[in-house]
Amino acid sequence: MTINVDRKDIRFYPNSKRVIARYYMPGGDERAKNIIPKVLSLPDEDIRFTLNRVLTNFSKRHRNISKVFQKHFDNVKHIIKQLDVDPETLSREKQLLVGSYFTMEYSIESAAFFNPSIVEDPDQTALGEGEKRVITSFRATGEGHISSIVFRSGIIQKNNGLKFDPPGDLVDIPEAVKRHVYDKKTFLDKLSEMSVQKELIDMVMNRLDDHFTYGELQASIKESLEKNDLDSTQRKVIKDCNWLANSHYEITFSLDTALSERVIYPISDSEKNGIEDARFVRFIDDDGSVTYYATYTAFSDFTILPKLIETSDFYHFKIMPINGEYAQNKGLALFPKKINGKYAMMSRIDGVNNYIMFSDDIHYWQDAFKIQEPRYPWQFIQIGNCGSPIETEKGWILLTHGVGPMRRYCLGATLLDLKDPTRVLGQTGEPLMRPNDEEREGYVPNVVYSCGAMINNNELIIPYAMADYASTFATVSLDELFEKMVYQ
Repeated sequence: MTINVDRKDIRFYPNSKRVIARYYMPGGDERAKNIIPKVLSLPDEDIRFTLNRVLTNFSKRHRNISKVFQKHFDNVKHIIKQLDVDPETLSREKQLLVGSYFTMEYSIESAAFFNPSIVEDPDQTALGEGEKRVITSFRATGEGHISSIVFRSGIIQKNNGLKFDPPGDLVDIPEAVKRHVYDKKTFLDKLSEMSVQKELIDMVMNRLDDHFTYGELQASIKESLEKNDLDSTQRKVIKDCNWLANSHYEITFSLDTALSERVIYPISDSEKNGIEDARFVRFIDDDGSVTYYATYTAFSDFTILPKLIETSDFYHFKIMPINGEYAQNKGLALFPKKINGKYAMMSRIDGVNNYIMFSDDIHYWQDAFKIQEPRYPWQFIQIGNCGSPIETEKGWILLTHGVGPMRRYCLGATLLDLKDPTRVLGQTGEPLMRPNDEEREGYVPNVVYSCGAMINNNELIIPYAMADYASTFATVSLDELFEKMVYQ
């Protein structure tokens, strides 16, 4: 049976004006060796004049652009040393001007603004009755189809209308640090999942304790390179170890940035081709503490890697891989609390069916149970989750997507048992939402998709993408949804 869906008028479109200043290496080290001497050969007066023009043109478009130039100058210090120049002897103006030549603007959301998820904001002060402050995350895509995570803040009003703050004019890249302490067993297990030969790994890992830091790993790698004449296969092992280690990092945004000014842009090699489809969830632990998690898919040149984001305030984030035999493929979604003392996660490890996983460790997943297969024509190609399950008195609501004829993506809903979510109680026999005439036209035609919904005032609040191009919202009555589900 058809369920009434209230599509909202609000729209979130790509915006080419929102740019970051990212590191730019035009053609590798050898080309840089030709560029840098030209800059350094300029008379001091020309150095100051050229730098001032750059700052005039770009300082209003970026927060502290001179700090960015300094950071990018630091990135090419090793090249400057190869030119027999001590970078520390260069004037501040020369350092900043050199850094500007290794900087480029990148429009983070010029191509698409889609696949949103929504969570309750940590700050719920100064609100009216029935209102809720929310944070919505989006997948923002720019040149080269490189995706980032961006945010918008807003309020769900008493009548479930939506009011969002306008985005800030500036976009901020966080400070990144690699200070993770690695567990050797978990690290080795993940390398095994990546099919890295164990006997080759030992030349690096045997020097390390059961727990080690990023610096200790780099020291072991350096020693391996110095003491061994490594062939191409062994050097690939070194690269794989570094690739995995760099997948763990922490980022911190300046406290003077608005939420909409913060962008989680690919940092590690594991995600150099994009960060895709973050599914944020407000997780309440057994002791009542609240942590916000998000699962996402990291894309590199040769593989995908499921990863987990952790934050309590949306200023400081920890990022790390998700490990285990069944921590594979796209579309992982964490339950908002433990089930029978265990973490629970939705997955689609085979690319076709819905699975649920349980674990004592949020970072490690070894067991998976198939709970749902495509049942109706609109989902015969595949089904999957559209974000974390939502708790209600009648059961867990799992928003789903189904793919049918002409690769059309539709949204549906499934009801899982509260105490045993491996039990499917019911589901929508017809799509909850099909792409309408506006929603079917875009970057990827005939697709509606969400990465996470929430409940407010007895309605399901669904942020969703239109044809992988722009985003909007819809609401659905919970009472009608339960009434019209097909029960098992």
